[in-house]
Amino acid sequence: MSPAPPAGLPRVPLGSQGLVTSRQGLGCMGMSEFYGPRDEAESLATIGRALDLGVTLLDTADIYGPHRNEELVGRAVAGRRDEVVLATKFGIVRDPADPSVRGLNGTPGYVRQACEASLRRLGTDHIDLYYLHRVDPKTPIEDTVGAMAELVTQGKVSYLGLSEAAPQTIRRAHATHPITAVQTEYSLWARHVETAILPALRELGIGLVPYSPLGRGFLAGAVRSTQGLPADDFRRHQPRLQGENLVHNLDILAAVERVAARHALTPAQVALAWVHARGEDLVPIPGTKRRAYLEQNVAALGARLTAADMAELEAAGQAHGERYPDMSAIEE
Repeated sequence: MSPAPPAGLPRVPLGSQGLVTSRQGLGCMGMSEFYGPRDEAESLATIGRALDLGVTLLDTADIYGPHRNEELVGRAVAGRRDEVVLATKFGIVRDPADPSVRGLNGTPGYVRQACEASLRRLGTDHIDLYYLHRVDPKTPIEDTVGAMAELVTQGKVSYLGLSEAAPQTIRRAHATHPITAVQTEYSLWARHVETAILPALRELGIGLVPYSPLGRGFLAGAVRSTQGLPADDFRRHQPRLQGENLVHNLDILAAVERVAARHALTPAQVALAWVHARGEDLVPIPGTKRRAYLEQNVAALGARLTAADMAELEAAGQAHGERYPDMSAIEE
């Protein structure tokens, strides 16, 4: 039988700077964009249910929507702000005339401008965890993080983070101001962090926040091909869901489903349990816009995989195909 959602989620330190969060968070991106139709009422209910279950870490970004997701999260936490570790991101800039056109901006002036706009949309006077969404190669990371550190001094931000940054960038940023967390994709089919990024984070006392721990729904068995996906679903263009890549990657899903059947778990719960087993310094943020899936994901904290399960999952091998159609803004 699938485990029930725990009455209260365990709390763990995220990094070594003093931030404490629930053992698992909630990614809110799909509530506003990228994964087909939106249902604001259900999304608000999902965030409320997450807080009721003890999920404290909510993750958003200024480009999701764009802007709509921060506004949604702000409405959802109104009156419950003290229950939430609110994380948002800046640094990817979308063209107002054509949001598919994107650039990067990590200049100090933009850091300050972006933070003020996020505070306004979120309806709060401080952001608990403020990430640089992507590193701007035209701006020294010391300049970007230096401006972010000023926000900490001003009380507008409590802790700093980076997203999709390489080890050498992380080290330079951390030398400028302590970095609490690094966010990157990490799952059974995205294990690039294990080679250099995760060892560096553990050396420096920085927490890892894995996003897309369910492989954008693939490891949950929800996406076996791009057919049937809404026209605006960005997974239609993901390399890992195309042609021979997909054929290979379905073998990874098959391993997940075998382990799930053996333990009466859902595939999503197995995929999350695998991430949790990698260490308590990891706080994954599976995304969903539905309460039913949220409850299943939270219940994964009660799942336990054996050494044989872990070996079988990892023997399925690495995913074929890049993580994004365009990897130019990703540091590894």
